[in-house]
Amino acid sequence: MRASSLAIAAGVALFVLPIPGTFVTGALVAGAGALARYLGH
Repeated sequence: MRASSLAIAAGVALFVLPIPGTFVTGALVAGAGALARYLGH
């Protein structure tokens, strides 16, 4: 599995956790993974 796929999966997992602060963190991590995938890393 590529690092960008792991980042997207981790971001989605954080995004759905019902803990304060993980919503924004999950969105940022998933966005970083998507950006890495788009840039080809």
